[in-house]
Formats: sequence, structure tokens, C-alpha cells
Amino acid sequence: MRISVIGCGYLGAVHAASMAELGHDVIGVDVDPGKIDALQSGRPPFFEPDLERVLRAGLASGRLAFSTDIAAVEGAAVHFVAVGTPQGPTGAADLQYVDAAVQSLVPHLHDGALVVGKSTVPVGTAARLAPQIDERGATLAWNPEFLREGFAVQDTVAPDRLVYGVPHGPAGAAAADLLDAVYASALAAGTPRLIVDYATAELVKVSANAFLATKISFINAMAEIAEVTGADVTKLADAIGLDARIGRRFLNAGLGFGGGCLPKDIRAFQARATELGLEHTLDFLADVDAVNLRRRARVVDLATELLGGSVAGRRIAVLGLAFKPNSDDVRDSPALEIARRLADAGALVSAYDPEAVVTSRRLAPDLDYASSTVSAIDGAELLLVLTEWQEFRDLDPVAVGSAMAGRAVIDGRNCLDRAAWQDAGFDYRGMGR
Repeated sequence: MRISVIGCGYLGAVHAASMAELGHDVIGVDVDPGKIDALQSGRPPFFEPDLERVLRAGLASGRLAFSTDIAAVEGAAVHFVAVGTPQGPTGAADLQYVDAAVQSLVPHLHDGALVVGKSTVPVGTAARLAPQIDERGATLAWNPEFLREGFAVQDTVAPDRLVYGVPHGPAGAAAADLLDAVYASALAAGTPRLIVDYATAELVKVSANAFLATKISFINAMAEIAEVTGADVTKLADAIGLDARIGRRFLNAGLGFGGGCLPKDIRAFQARATELGLEHTLDFLADVDAVNLRRRARVVDLATELLGGSVAGRRIAVLGLAFKPNSDDVRDSPALEIARRLADAGALVSAYDPEAVVTSRRLAPDLDYASSTVSAIDGAELLLVLTEWQEFRDLDPVAVGSAMAGRAVIDGRNCLDRAAWQDAGFDYRGMGR
């Protein structure tokens, strides 16, 4: 099938390359010439495992191309809109890029074409956009994405569910048929498919993210209690996670969530609820947000305590800057914020991340960045592990201790072997342990 993808940021680039991997002929369009040049050369403008492979394979096969010219979408049967919806000054999602993408696309639509929204938008957006698409004899559908950074290609090629938000009647049935053709391989593999209305499809992603954020903040609230009472939040999570109604996933206490989705989406969801006259319905999400942000301050407090009451002039090694492993994304990253707070307090911070140093420099150019774990820990009095990259999990505490000037470690993700680090002479501090 001939497919276009409008917007080639994180979501769009992954979607375009993955659609080509599935055998479709794909044209990706973006207004940023630098981004398009990089993608057309087979160089992803961000780090995502497996993306470079599927990108290069798509380009080599001739099934994938990129352009800055919107006219390149002519003749496509399905057009995916995958532009960003950043957080605006009020917390609400900024829809200027979605609106601009649809307006630029409309003149190039042919009768029977399908426009598919992938962007995470406030409920009601599809109903607002549909009339201008209908006027061209095309149809609008909403197909929310559920990508996990670090697994985005896998989640696109073999998703755990497919949700189609389509209009009622024959147009909706035809839209569903086209989407079935796009995702034929996933459906053949047994992927569950739900056909719903526009509003339900728009609510799925933000509802899921709100629930996950709530679960993460819940266990971090329990970590606060564990730290005061002497309990171990990791064992607590194991125990309550055995309850089938609760489950163990997303019950890992630590620094809290970050990235470009969960923080933005829960704030935008609250803003949209207020616009709908439901200003108190999602009040609990403000508490979820507050618990999440407190964990960052807790790490700074722990560092201050371990260094005798002040971090000024003290050498601190920070391992991990991305908001999660297998990503270079530092948007709203707890790890990067903690590193900046310590540096602002006068600490001599040496920070390292396997992939996120370049992206961190853009947001925090004044931090001192190390080129490796070894150089980051050399002479440090305190070690902070803030992103659970496998190479940090695998560190030998004896070797680390021999390179440091002090033996204190804060395990911000509870990813280290506490006993091994304590046996190596470290004053170990975990989160909620």
C-alpha cells in the first residue's frame, strides 16, 4: 500500500520506517530539512534501538523515502499524521502542528483516501478536524500509538493492541478495512483490534498514561513511607504485585517518571477536563505529579546527607541522564534535573550516559560531561546511578570503589545489588529501602 507519514519526529520516523519494514511504500514528510536529510541518509536524528536497521533497510529496498515537499504525498491511500503536541503554557496540548499538518495535507487528498491521526490529542480534536477532510471525499480515523521508548520499532511492527477511532456508517467501515490492510501482519498474528468512536480513541492513550503515572507515583508514595519506617519498598512491591488485580509491572520505586509522554499527557488531560467543565474530575493527577516531582528532591537531599550537610565543592559522579535506558530522550528527565540541581548547589558533577550526553548538552550545556563510566567515577566522593542502563547494573562495586575517593552510592532506580555494594564497603542508599 502507498502510505504517507506527516511529521518525522520520534513517532513519525519510527512509524514510517516500520511501515516500510512491513512491506508498504512509504513517504515521510517534515518541514525540517535537517531532519529529512538525516533520515534520507539512513541516520536517525535520535537514538532508538533497531531504528537505524529498519530505516536503512527501507531506504535500500526503495520502499521508503523522505521529503520536505507535502506534494510528495500525492497518490497515497493512507496518510498518517504523526506531529508533536507539546505542552503549552497552560498545560494544555498545543495543537498548532496538528492543525497545520491537516491543512497542508487537505489539498492533496483524493476521493476515498484515509487520514489517520497518530498524535496524542485532547478529546474532541478528531470531531473538529473531520469536516475539512470529509469535504475532500476522504475520511478521518484516529489510531493512537502505544510506543515504549526503547521498544518503539517492536511496538509498531508487532503492537499489543490496535485501536481504530472511526465515524459511524459506511465511511467508518471502509476506514477500518484500510487500516486492516495496513496492519495485516499484526492482525494475522492475533493482535487484538478494537473499533471505537473518535472520542474513545482519543481518550485511550491519555487514560492509559494517566493510569500508569498513578501506579508509578503510588509506589513512590509508599517509598516515602518506607524510608521513614524502615520498610523495603521493593519487597512491598513484590508482595502486592502478586495480587492479580494489581500486578507487578510499573511498581518500581525510584526517581519517578519523565520523558515526552507521561508528564505532558497527564497535565494536558487535566487541562482538557477543565475545558469540559470537569475541573475536579482529575484533581488526583495533580497529586500524582507532585509525588513524582518530590522524588527528585529526595535524591538531592540524600546526596546532601551523605556528604555531611553540603554538596558544595564535593565531587559527585552521575551515571545516567536519559529518563529511561535504551533512549537518548532527556525531556523532563529526573536524572538530568538532579544532576543540574546538584551542580547549581555547587557540587562538582561529572555526568555520563551511554546515549544521552549530546541531548543533555542542549538542555544543560554547563554540566561537566564524562566520556565514559570510568572517567565519571574517577575521584568521586559519591556515586549516583540515575538511569538503569545494563552497563551500570553490571558494574563491579569493588572496581568502582577503588577508583573513587569515597564509598557512597545512591541507587536511584533500585537496580543495583545492595548486598554486593555493601560488601564492597559502600554506604548504599536506595529509594524506599
